[in-house]
Amino acid sequence: MTLATLKKILRAINYKTVYFNFKHFPFKDAIKFPVLLSNRVVISKNIGKVIITGPLKTGIVKIGFGDVGIFDKKLSRTILKLSGTIFFKGSANIGHGSKVVVGKDAELILGRNFILTAESALVVTKKVEIGDDSLLSWDILIMDSDLHQIKDKNGVVINKAAEVKIGNKVWIGCRTVILKGASIPDNSIIAANSLIARSLEGEYNIFGGNPVGVLKSDVTWEP
Repeated sequence: MTLATLKKILRAINYKTVYFNFKHFPFKDAIKFPVLLSNRVVISKNIGKVIITGPLKTGIVKIGFGDVGIFDKKLSRTILKLSGTIFFKGSANIGHGSKVVVGKDAELILGRNFILTAESALVVTKKVEIGDDSLLSWDILIMDSDLHQIKDKNGVVINKAAEVKIGNKVWIGCRTVILKGASIPDNSIIAANSLIARSLEGEYNIFGGNPVGVLKSDVTWEP
């Protein structure tokens, strides 16, 4: 570890980082500070669980950091509202200005090497799972419910929440919206400004548009 890296870590160990780690982990793990929170993180609710699988090290999960040039970072706040459970399978970086809301009994599962660039929202009432090595750009919205119930004339709810599943090595372009019941296969690219509200099929495709379709096949991407 370089001296510059050590200084950066020490600056990040603010009272929010201390509180969050000792709230969610036993002492022997909390003192490693596996989760680093920036000063601009707002913890609006913190009654859920945080589970990190695999070896713990300082800053394996970073929340509220990064710098995307099109946003004014000084005006950008990250919001955490945790009533359910977040599973981190490995390293994760949730960028500045993002909003993460996990409702009661809900699960957010993030794979290894997860990156959420900035100013995006993850709203989970049931289950959202994102695979390993996935990269999400800015201004992305992912929701597994409509948040408000719609009922038929007999009072039966017709828009129940449905799991969202995003595969391994998926790159999602800016301003994409992913709604309940959506699934994205491994090794996919989602073009900017797309709407995903159903299950997509076939690996190594670029999907995009509204309605979404295959724009190009037999492609790969590198981070």
